[in-house]
Amino acid sequence: MMGGYGMGGGGFLWLLILAALMVVPFWRLLPKFGIPSWVSLVAIIPLGALILLWVMAFRDKLDGGNV
Repeated sequence: MMGGYGMGGGGFLWLLILAALMVVPFWRLLPKFGIPSWVSLVAIIPLGALILLWVMAFRDKLDGGNV
């Protein structure tokens, strides 16, 4: 039977590719917002990526508006 349950080896490869596609942009952008690069690993979790986007969007508000 085709498909079956579980992701198998190929599914794990796609998972790694998608994780890299989420982490690399955050790894490059977060230092520009004064946040350490390693925090980008939180983007592997879908809700974590959303939280990072919110933090980046409102970072100037948190710092007092100094640009």
